[in-house]
Amino acid sequence: MRIDEITLRRLSLPLIRPYQLSYRTFTEFEPIIVEVRDADGRIGWGEGHISPGSSTETREGGWQFTLEHAAQIIGRDTNTAKTMLDAAVPASKVAATALVTAIEMLEGNPLLEVEREAHLPLLTPFSSSHTVGEIENEVEARLADGFRTFKIKVGKDADADLRRVNTIQGAIDGRAKMRLDANRAYSERDACKFAQSLTPKGIELFEQPCGAEDWEANAAVARQSPVPLMLDEPICEISDIERAAGIKGVGFCKLKLKRFGGLDRLKVALERVRKLGMEPVLGDGLSSEIGCWMEACVAHHTIHNAGEFNGFLKPAPRLFENPLPFAQGTLSLPEHYIPRVDRAILAAHEIAKERFVRSTMGTRSA
Repeated sequence: MRIDEITLRRLSLPLIRPYQLSYRTFTEFEPIIVEVRDADGRIGWGEGHISPGSSTETREGGWQFTLEHAAQIIGRDTNTAKTMLDAAVPASKVAATALVTAIEMLEGNPLLEVEREAHLPLLTPFSSSHTVGEIENEVEARLADGFRTFKIKVGKDADADLRRVNTIQGAIDGRAKMRLDANRAYSERDACKFAQSLTPKGIELFEQPCGAEDWEANAAVARQSPVPLMLDEPICEISDIERAAGIKGVGFCKLKLKRFGGLDRLKVALERVRKLGMEPVLGDGLSSEIGCWMEACVAHHTIHNAGEFNGFLKPAPRLFENPLPFAQGTLSLPEHYIPRVDRAILAAHEIAKERFVRSTMGTRSA
């Protein structure tokens, strides 16, 4: 199978409401969307959303990477193109993953096949502040919406965070699980103080308390936490998974498709997590519909807990003409579901576009 055409797009997708993390508040997602075609008209799609502040990758750098590598792989057979991109993954993981996954879809990767209808529970972010009434109202609303796993952001003030977590815990009263996520924001001292004071009931895990590269600080927290830690941002390679498995108290690894360079690579990494005695969590809350669909398909084959591939619910526009079905806290994959990308939505939200065709062997035209 040969790649005859590649179209690259940068989009700006406004969010329904601001999405706040410890390092950035998002009001729009700006993914790179990759479309590849072969001579028979088959199409593959890929997505890469670079999150400024989450890693050393930049949006401009990722865009330049896709331009350069699209020019190199146009006209190549898909196996050769993937080999070329595999070698380039370390240079720009997110952008490389967008290209590779588009090719994998073009090839009909079996991980994207849905042989029978699947229902995948998702977690929900929890936003209410420290007011007891607000918290109680949001808990009841989230439960009524069908969610049974809540993500609670912490990392600003250990004492205030603990009071808020205790209040949420009491309001939930065993009816849902909690995942606590510090987004790398705590110092080792504050993270240990916070973790030691937790009451474990209903808390599934404590995610990434300290800096991504500060393995020692995270290990110190893991040793003292009464709930298992989950590492997130440091988990980008099989070697990272193996390193995490050697830390007492780390029970989970969170993986994202965009960090592993493709669907097949992601599946291998998920299997490695479980083989080493930990539990994998999968999903990118910053992906739009293409990335979330792909992660959901992989989760259908490999994951046993609530998915974090809920980013598609955040932008106002949906990218698919046949949107991912979602109701009562659950994403559904209908039998033999194949998404149809809405080209009108793409055109309405494009901020850049480049096209490569085999006949010009790498010459670009917008």
